[in-house]
Amino acid sequence: MTTDAALGVVGVVDAVTVQLRTRILSGDIRSGAPLTEAAVSQSFGVARPSAKAAIEQLVASGLLVRTAHRSARVVGIDADTVRDVYRTRARLESAALRELAQSRVVPEAARVANAELLAMPPGPDPATVDPDLRFHSALIDALGSDRTGRMYRSVLDEVRLCMAQVQGRRLLDAEDIAAQHAAILEAVAVGDADLAADLLSVHLSSAEERLVDALSRD
Repeated sequence: MTTDAALGVVGVVDAVTVQLRTRILSGDIRSGAPLTEAAVSQSFGVARPSAKAAIEQLVASGLLVRTAHRSARVVGIDADTVRDVYRTRARLESAALRELAQSRVVPEAARVANAELLAMPPGPDPATVDPDLRFHSALIDALGSDRTGRMYRSVLDEVRLCMAQVQGRRLLDAEDIAAQHAAILEAVAVGDADLAADLLSVHLSSAEERLVDALSRD
C-alpha cells in the first residue's frame, strides 16, 4: 500500500475505508492480500482503533473476509463467488424490471448511464464499469424502496469487484453492453415484463460465464 494518503475532511474511519475500498476495487490491493490493523494504521497515520473500524466496515460490505485468529484478507474471486453474486443480482434486478414494466416506467438515470456507454469507443474498456453499474442501480432505485435499495447495495461492492474483474480482463465490449441495456429498457417501455427479465438474464449470464471461464484458465 502507498502512504501519505489525503484523507480529506470526512471522518477518519470513513476516509480510510473509502481509500482502502478504492484500492481493492482497482486491483492495487490484490485478492487474498492480508490487511492488518497495524499496517493500515501505519499506512494512513491513524490510530489502531480507527484502522480496525475501517477494516470492519469492509468486512461488512463483503470486500474483506476475516476468520478466527487470522488477519482480514481481501475476498478472493472464484467461480462460486461469481455465480452467487450474479445470481443475487439477477433475482433483485429481475423483480425490479417486472415491476417497472407493469407501469412502463423507464428510469431516466438508466437512460443517461447507457448514453455514456454508447458514447464510448467500441471495444472492452474498464471505464465501462461505472456507467454500467449506475444503469443497473437505477433500475433498483426507480422502485422508490429504501429497503430494496439497501438490500441491493449490501452486495454492491462485490458486484463492482466482479465487474472490475470482467472489464479488467477485457471480456465485454462497451457497444454490446449498451445494446443489451437498450433492449432491456425498450421491453420495459412497452410493458413486456417477461421479455425484460429474459433479456436481463442473458445479459448477466454472459458476463458471469465469461468471468468464470477466465478464472478457470488462470
